Amino acid sequence: MRKIRTATFVSLDGVMQAPGGPTEDPTGGFAFGGWVWPYFDEKAGGLMGEAMGEDYDLLLGRRTYEIFAAYWPYRDDEMARTFNAIDKYVAAGPETPLTWARSHRLEGDLAEAVRALKATEGRDLLIQGSSEVIHTLLAHDLIDQLTLLTFPVILGSGKRLFDAGSRPHAWTLTKTRQSGSGVVAHTYERTDQPPQTGTFGEIEPGEAELARRERWALEDRASGAAGDGS
Repeated sequence: MRKIRTATFVSLDGVMQAPGGPTEDPTGGFAFGGWVWPYFDEKAGGLMGEAMGEDYDLLLGRRTYEIFAAYWPYRDDEMARTFNAIDKYVAAGPETPLTWARSHRLEGDLAEAVRALKATEGRDLLIQGSSEVIHTLLAHDLIDQLTLLTFPVILGSGKRLFDAGSRPHAWTLTKTRQSGSGVVAHTYERTDQPPQTGTFGEIEPGEAELARRERWALEDRASGAAGDGS
């Protein structure tokens, strides 16, 4: 069985859109394309190479695939040679031509297609970019490892790594590294445990705490009633 891994550039506030350049993905009027550049020193490059590993195929969404397919086949460096030689599995409809060598379209429901692909023998499946693919696979509990390269910048808006559909899970931190420019790489392995909870509060709440809970419960009910139009 294959593992599904991510190696993702992300800002402090969780944005992953257009890290590579101003024209990479200006969707939604995103104005900060290329935000990794000021921090991408040799050590940060090494962290990214380590996060990607050496034995993988790519799992890509349509937009990331189109960005890559317009760039990597026309370069001749170590990364290009790797990307051009491996298999690329793409979540894209028939309107997207798969012109890049060794590209394969994932048909039908994405989660089911990836689940079937994951069950085959082969290299790990590495997700680059592809925020919507990540959202879908987190919602269906299909990602085994997250490596996040967090850059010391807040972007405010843009496509984000996590959305409200992520299935709640505990993850184990297995490795952390840092570059001189402030990029921090964390690698997390998925566990089978739900989030654990506890409390720092009093075992027996006092009158003030009980009153606060009741007040907030009334606010929540009022907010819910307004939201459903009743």
